[in-house]
Amino acid sequence: MVLPSLQRTAPLGFYAKGCLAGGVAIPVDGPAWQVIHLSRNRRWGTPEMIALIERLAREAKAKDGWNGLLVGDISQPRGGPMLTGHASHQIGLDADIWLTPMPAHNMGYQEREVVPEASVLKKDMLHVDARKWTKAHARLIVRAASYPEVERVFVHPGIKKKLCDTLEGSDRSVLNKIRPIYGHHYHFHIRMKCPPGSAGCEDQVDPPADSGCGKPLTQWLDKVRPRPVVKPTKPVKVAKPKHLMLSALPDACVAVLKAPAVANMAAAEFSNGIETNAEIPVTAYAAEQPAQASLIAASDDFSLFVPDLRNIPEPEMRPAAQ
Repeated sequence: MVLPSLQRTAPLGFYAKGCLAGGVAIPVDGPAWQVIHLSRNRRWGTPEMIALIERLAREAKAKDGWNGLLVGDISQPRGGPMLTGHASHQIGLDADIWLTPMPAHNMGYQEREVVPEASVLKKDMLHVDARKWTKAHARLIVRAASYPEVERVFVHPGIKKKLCDTLEGSDRSVLNKIRPIYGHHYHFHIRMKCPPGSAGCEDQVDPPADSGCGKPLTQWLDKVRPRPVVKPTKPVKVAKPKHLMLSALPDACVAVLKAPAVANMAAAEFSNGIETNAEIPVTAYAAEQPAQASLIAASDDFSLFVPDLRNIPEPEMRPAAQ
């Protein structure tokens, strides 16, 4: 589906098993952000998510020495499972922010498609690279975690270690919300709590109250350290990926999938806190037959641009479990 449903905004289900009714899009360009990978059509979220990204962009530029955000994947127009790159990002409450500041110029379409995945880690993947990591990186991540509506911020264990070693004073109060996860060394991942009144949204259990800088972090780092290569005695079977079926999602997602679309993308862009003028309520009813998750993918009519999706990075472990 290229366009969101003409419904009242509602995140439905869990971050890794759900959908999004009445999604709104962050504008491609703003005073302190630019959206990348436009061909993926993943700039959709709840109004609360989009407002938070825009707020972070403005405040980071004004107060943290960060020129502006490069905004990566949020959700598909109607949420749901993606064919590439993520297990979560399904209900409009997850967003990837690049650890590379926005350039001073306005990027063209093709430049946005090939933004480098510039890691801030050394080759050992255990420590940040002092030539790439700055205090502005730390301030940006801490600011994102400081917002009360943010549930978690996911970063690579090596970045978490750097923050544990260097944050001082009140900044340390958000360390429990900054969670280690592999793969997040060129971007970080913001996860919001379910907005108030979102009856169909399933919140994640709050993270532990402690900083997470002790034994749990050491265990994450131990998994990164090089290990002796052991040749398998038998051929290793590679498990085929299992795709979520529509029948596994909340019943209301059937209504989201079948609902009429908004008139065009411009009609669904977030602007000054105003949502789409959607009036059709979300109605839950069971799926008549299981449907492939690919039906929910953002690909139907977006064939004007055909990117190579084979090399989109996929984390080794999933934020949904953290």
